[in-house]
Amino acid sequence: AEPQEILAITFTKKAAGEMRQRLQQWLSDFATRREGEPDEAWQARLDNELRIRGIEPQRWPELRQTLQKLYPALLAYGRTVQIRTFHSWFAALLRSAPLKVLQDQGLPSAYELLEDDQDAVAEVWRRYLGDVARDADLREDYAALVRALGRSRAHEALEAALARRVEFTLADEAGRIDDAVPAFGTYYPRLAGVAAPADWLMLREPGRALLLAVAEALLPGARTFAECGAKLKAAVAAGDWASAQDALLTKGGDPRKFNDKLAGIDDVRAAQEEVLAVRRAELQQAAREHHLRMARLTRPLIRAFAQLKLDRGWVDMTDIERAAHTLLSDSGYSAAVQERLDARVRHLLIDEFQDTNPLQWQALHAWLAGYVGAGGGPTPPSVFIVGDPKQSIYRFRRADPRVFAAAQDFVVHGLGGDRLACDHTHRNTPAVLGAVNQVMGQAQAAGEFSGYRTHTTQSNVTGEVLALPLIPRPDKAAADDTEDE
Repeated sequence: AEPQEILAITFTKKAAGEMRQRLQQWLSDFATRREGEPDEAWQARLDNELRIRGIEPQRWPELRQTLQKLYPALLAYGRTVQIRTFHSWFAALLRSAPLKVLQDQGLPSAYELLEDDQDAVAEVWRRYLGDVARDADLREDYAALVRALGRSRAHEALEAALARRVEFTLADEAGRIDDAVPAFGTYYPRLAGVAAPADWLMLREPGRALLLAVAEALLPGARTFAECGAKLKAAVAAGDWASAQDALLTKGGDPRKFNDKLAGIDDVRAAQEEVLAVRRAELQQAAREHHLRMARLTRPLIRAFAQLKLDRGWVDMTDIERAAHTLLSDSGYSAAVQERLDARVRHLLIDEFQDTNPLQWQALHAWLAGYVGAGGGPTPPSVFIVGDPKQSIYRFRRADPRVFAAAQDFVVHGLGGDRLACDHTHRNTPAVLGAVNQVMGQAQAAGEFSGYRTHTTQSNVTGEVLALPLIPRPDKAAADDTEDE
């Protein structure tokens, strides 16, 4: 049978190269006696390598020879350990994929890998805006978005949606997009029977009656009270919701203070509470309308980008991720792919797992989930995942630290694995860990993080922590008022 291999996955080519170089150097050092080094010193050196890797002393004599022979065995095998990025591993899966997978994904059969899509994103705007200009409904949505955000921020929002095009498309295909932001009636069920929240007071007879009763109660009062009453009465007659709010609320949105001894003060306060409830419902309605508008604008943007790539013969990283997800999860393909992986991979190591994005994990999970409950089936590879959620910094690559928690739960409960926590370091100085402990302790106390334990260090170098000055971003809202390009 073909010898089984170790597959190590990390997130950048540089990290993969460094891991490969370090591994080769270690194996070479283990197999090579240094010039003039006596046997006892060589054995002691190997024993120390086993010790720092957590091997019990009673096993050192047995494993010492194994350690010495690893490098010659690797050279004799003729293939090194696979140390790859997620994308390079996914790309290798795609190269052996059936043509139908590419066709189903709308990808060219002969393609050029687009490692950086920045230029392609810039190029798609002309095509997309042309599509918008030719569609009256899209023109209206686009104009509303620009009015709300300004042109620059509107484009930033659309580019952010485009960056998550795979997740958006999968959610859209599952029918999850349009209802992702609920209608106001979900959170304010007693208002659910009206078309718009303001109708609860301005069109319903009980609501109009309450407002008119309040207006009549205010009219005989002091001058400012009477002015509010007159404004409210006129607003109800004209259906002017903005003026009705002005009559009962301050400019800051708080209830106006009226005399507690005023006749009908209970109605006044009840009306103010109703106005505040309607305003909260309006915020929910505005959020839903913005969400739906963004969804309607994002769909043609994703289609335009896909067509641009198809025209140019490009496949980007998200295409590779989605194709890999299909290969590993679709029952029509996954059996053959998993059989090939079963035959080749015996150990799986994933480094810097906190930088995994949800789709990468879903693809990996689709492979590993095949071993769960498969009594008498193929032996699963050993799985070792290394990560630190508080170091998750690649949100621009769609990394989500919550994926780490999902993977941890799967390995422990699905594969029967263990969770190993490392809170002691040989590298960081006390000053650095002091700052980390303070910041993370505060975050945990505020409920923003969980599971953090105080970190300690072996280092006795004091060290120091420096802060970089903050550079304020330009006021893009103001720039939107003057930019022409």
